[in-house]
Amino acid sequence: MAGKVKWVTDIEKSVLINNFEKRGWIQVAENEDWNFYWMSVQTIRNVFSVETGYRLSDDQIVNHFPNHYELTRKDLMVKNIKRYRKELEKEGSPLAEKDENGKYIYLDFVPVTFMLPADYNLFVEEFRKNPSSTWIMKPCGKAQGKGIFLINKLSQIKKWSRDSKTSSFIAQSSKEAYVISLYINNPLLIGGKKFDLHCLYLYKLGFCRFCTVKYTPSTSELDNMFVHLTNVAIQKHGDDYNHIHGGKWTVSNLRLYLESTRGKEVTSKLFDEIHWIIVQSLKAVAPVMNNDKHCFECYGYDIIIDDKLKPWLIEVNASPSLTSSTANDRILKYNLINDTLNIAVPNGEIPDCKWNKSPPKEVLGNYEVLYDEEMAQSDGPDRDLRSRPGQSTGVKGNRARDSGKPVLTTWK
Repeated sequence: MAGKVKWVTDIEKSVLINNFEKRGWIQVAENEDWNFYWMSVQTIRNVFSVETGYRLSDDQIVNHFPNHYELTRKDLMVKNIKRYRKELEKEGSPLAEKDENGKYIYLDFVPVTFMLPADYNLFVEEFRKNPSSTWIMKPCGKAQGKGIFLINKLSQIKKWSRDSKTSSFIAQSSKEAYVISLYINNPLLIGGKKFDLHCLYLYKLGFCRFCTVKYTPSTSELDNMFVHLTNVAIQKHGDDYNHIHGGKWTVSNLRLYLESTRGKEVTSKLFDEIHWIIVQSLKAVAPVMNNDKHCFECYGYDIIIDDKLKPWLIEVNASPSLTSSTANDRILKYNLINDTLNIAVPNGEIPDCKWNKSPPKEVLGNYEVLYDEEMAQSDGPDRDLRSRPGQSTGVKGNRARDSGKPVLTTWK
């Protein structure tokens, strides 16, 4: 199609703008005709709002789904995953199988979580089963570690309630809603420090974010966020923060470390389980997601790995940070945007929303296809389970991983 793509963004980041300019695309103002708009989550609300929204034409695409928050708001993500599990259970799906303790065998990948204030009584009941446990409180609508704190006594919840100017747990606006999750107090440590895995958007080039202070489960350190929260927005203020590597490792470095300390087989199983979590979380929100043809999404998955090498989904970000904290960070994020644009805007041409949404393998770059829906549907409802890491299926893989092991065809 003739003509240059006209772009707009309200996020002034060099990793974005350099990618647009490299393609020879033309910058225009928001009130002019545009084809591609990389926007913040605040702006997407206006684009799709009933009052101020407008109809997008077939040659316009944006980087968020209208209700992406079904996955990226902490409370809604948990609600949708719980609903998904219950629905599978009702259908008698083998995916929803439980062990003798009543725990899901295949779908236990989110820490026990409650909404506050709504689920306060349920939380108290759970807390009393294990009064020595530690819990983490997070505001539903905030990011970058803002408003997060740890508790290990019910009195601390009551104090929080008083401090937030509510005399009792009455319904408040959603802005004040919190989630409270069982804290993973046995995280895998490297060099004595806690880290999380920021799976960049089903992307091979993710990274790990490390705390700057050595981990301790001691209750005396519950208030020390440099021990517990891996967010760069928190850690960069620590005395021991390293501005050269930014407290980050690449996922490939993590993989090498785990292969050498724990072995290749368990490391491959861990990464397969992370892929499983990503696919199942997306399937959990698929029924409620407004799958608008003008939209694509670049999700950032935050995963904590415990000392038994079990991955836990902590949250999903709709606007993963495009700020570069180091030179390597800048290269990774530039490549991420480059690969994303190659898929979302094929051949750098003016978008056409009617085009076939399955890109050829050669344009995927560092993205991996984790799930082929057509293939899965043609193979029956239990295919997911047969592709589950550790299940003996007898299916041959169609592509080898770095470790030389075959990958089950469901994921590819």
